[in-house]
Amino acid sequence: MAYFRCTYIILMKRYQFLVLALLAASTMYAQEVKPEFNPKTLLYKGEEKHLSNVRQLTFGGDNAEAYFSFNGKMITYQMRDKANGKECDQIFSFDLSNKDTKTNPPQLISTNMGRTTCSYFMPGDSLILYASTHVGNKECPSDPPRREDHKYVWAIYPDFDIFVADLKGNIKKQLTNTPGYDAEATVSPDGKKIVFTSLRSGDLELYTMDIDGSNVKQVTNQLGYDGGAFFSPDSKSLIFRSSRPKTPEEVAEYNSLLKEGLVMPTNMSLYTCKVDGSELTKITDLPNASWAPFFHPSGKKIIFATNFAATHGLPFNLYMIGLDGKNMERITFDSMFDAFPMFSPDGKHLIFSSNRNNNGTHDTNLFIADWKD
Repeated sequence: MAYFRCTYIILMKRYQFLVLALLAASTMYAQEVKPEFNPKTLLYKGEEKHLSNVRQLTFGGDNAEAYFSFNGKMITYQMRDKANGKECDQIFSFDLSNKDTKTNPPQLISTNMGRTTCSYFMPGDSLILYASTHVGNKECPSDPPRREDHKYVWAIYPDFDIFVADLKGNIKKQLTNTPGYDAEATVSPDGKKIVFTSLRSGDLELYTMDIDGSNVKQVTNQLGYDGGAFFSPDSKSLIFRSSRPKTPEEVAEYNSLLKEGLVMPTNMSLYTCKVDGSELTKITDLPNASWAPFFHPSGKKIIFATNFAATHGLPFNLYMIGLDGKNMERITFDSMFDAFPMFSPDGKHLIFSSNRNNNGTHDTNLFIADWKD
C-alpha cells in the first residue's frame, strides 16, 4: 500500500531483522511455546482473552483494511484474489447482518479498474471514500519488481487520487487532483474532517481536509513516510505510523527510493499528534515494523500490528499499548499474520485481517470478534 497501509503482502516477503536478546528472553515477548489454534472458536487456546464469538467473514484471496460504518452495521474493505482473476485490490462493502461473503457476496464499490486502497465510510453511511488509480491508468499497475538487494519496498503509485462513491459504486466526487500520490484517507468520528497521505510537498506527509475536500492543511513536515492515520474518538488527535530516516545513509536511501516511487517500510514506529500537527509524540520504539494503529474506544490506548519479535519478518500480531508507550499487551497469537484492527463505534467488536484458518495457503481473511476489556 504504497499503498502501504495496505500491504499486508509485506508479510509474505522475507527480510532479515536483528532481534534483541533481551526481548527473546522476556516472557512477554518470547514465542518459545506455540499456542494451539482451535478451528471451532477461531482462537488460540488460552491466549486471546480479549476476543470471543469470532466469525470469519471472507474465505480466500487477500482481504484487508476492513472498517466499520458509522452505525456499525456495515464494513468496507479491499480485496485482491489473483486466483480468480482479480490482480489488483478493489473496494467492497458488506452488510454485517449477513453471515459471511461466501453465502452473501459483497457489493463492489470501486470501478474494477486500476488499483484501489484504503476505503472508509462517510458520515451518514450512504457514501464511501477510497483511493484509486483508475483515472490516470485504467489498467492494474504492476507490483515493484524484486530487488537485487532483496529489500522489501512498497510502490507509491502517482495516479492515486481520492474519490467518493455511493453504495452502488457510482462515483459522486473526486476530492483530490494534485499530481502524485494522494491516498490512505480516513474520516473523523465527528464527521467533519478527513486525514490522508500526500506527496504534494515532495515528501509523504499527512494532511487534513474538510469533509467536502476543501480547506486542505499540512499536518506533518519531517522527512519520512507518514501514513495510515486515524482520528481519536474525540476527533482531536491522530495516530499514525511513520518510517523516518535518521542517519545520512538512511536519508540518502529514502530519497533515492522516493525518486523511484518507492518506500521501504521495514522499520516503522507509531506517533500521535493533535490534528494541527502539534504535540507530536513517539509512542513505540520497537525493532522492525509497528503499523496499522487504531485508538481503543477509551482514547487512552492504541491497538496495532507489529513483528518486533520476529527474526525473519513474521509473525505480525496485534498488541495494545498506552499513549505513554507503556504497558504493552499482546492481543493475538497467530503464527503468520494478524493486522488492520478496528473497533466498532460502540467499542463492542473488533475486526481484523488474519492468516489464521487458511488451510496452509497465503490467504488473508477478515474476522470479527466480540471485544472484552
